[in-house]
Amino acid sequence: MSEGVDLGRRGVGLMAGALAASLVASSGAASADESRSPPLSFRFSVNVQVGPAQELGRLGGGRRRVVPITGGDLVGPGLSGEVLAGGADWQTLRDDGVTLLQARYTVRMSDGETIGIINTGVRRAAPDIVRRLTAGEVVDPALYYFRAAPVFEVGPGPYGWLTESLFISVGERLPNLVRLKVFQVG
Repeated sequence: MSEGVDLGRRGVGLMAGALAASLVASSGAASADESRSPPLSFRFSVNVQVGPAQELGRLGGGRRRVVPITGGDLVGPGLSGEVLAGGADWQTLRDDGVTLLQARYTVRMSDGETIGIINTGVRRAAPDIVRRLTAGEVVDPALYYFRAAPVFEVGPGPYGWLTESLFISVGERLPNLVRLKVFQVG
């Protein structure tokens, strides 16, 4: 993309779809190995403590709000860290039960290194489940879809591997906490 061009979410999605279609067309029929699902490896869990939502009103295709991030922790095999206060999750709650999410926050690892996280995702559910989640009720995560794709900002060093792969997360929304399980895509 050229510097200064803002395609927006729809434009980026259209570009990605066109690229995928051209790759499939140029490669011919996919072999059995090319069509298999990539493996996922669990890397860590993040428990993100959140404060009360700040309502911005209706704009951008739905109800817009900002949920402050107040703390939490990151725990995984050989990893531990503290989610620092000061981040936020910018949400658009659409009328069709889909919530678009983009959280930005930082984690101070146990060795003192700081990692930035940008987690963009989707949560969707039936209207009654959306109402219960928005009201702060505990809802079985099997009743809603909550997935995101975290991207990590960190310099060279022990956590540089976070910038060399794709990751996905599976989320659970509790009244004052978002629990994420983060998997590396192989």
